Amino acid sequence: MTPANLVIRDAEAADIPAARALLVETWHHTYDGIYGWQRVAEIANAWHSPENLHSQLGRDEGVFLVALIGEEIVATASARPERDGAALLTRLYVLPAWQGAGIGRTLLQVALACFPKAPVARLEVESQNEAAIAFYERMGFFLQRQARFDGRDDTPNTLLMAKRLFVE
Repeated sequence: MTPANLVIRDAEAADIPAARALLVETWHHTYDGIYGWQRVAEIANAWHSPENLHSQLGRDEGVFLVALIGEEIVATASARPERDGAALLTRLYVLPAWQGAGIGRTLLQVALACFPKAPVARLEVESQNEAAIAFYERMGFFLQRQARFDGRDDTPNTLLMAKRLFVE
């Protein structure tokens, strides 16, 4: 059951340090066993740098949301529109201590609701991230195809998943 005091809002500049810390923690928790600590640190530092996160603020190119319980940021999600009108979920992470509490489900619903005209939602998930794959399947996503992120052996091997959205 989702905590009653959960607040979801657009990320602000003041949230960047806490959002980055959350992303680094969840990346190490999720991927150290797959890629090793050093490679995860390299990817997390590049993808979740303060500059990169700051560039995602505002709604010009999509949404960057944070979920809070009290003053603590416990989850974050980002999504953007694709050329074909689909909503692309680019990030959804919940602190390990809060996983399983319904926060990810609620955050996903809010993120996708930001794209009311999108006929479909898409995402990429690491093929060995069984917990995330199971979560997305429970949320109605299905496998479209498998791809390697950039052709390197030490970068994520992803599954491309999609979900049909109800558009009026």
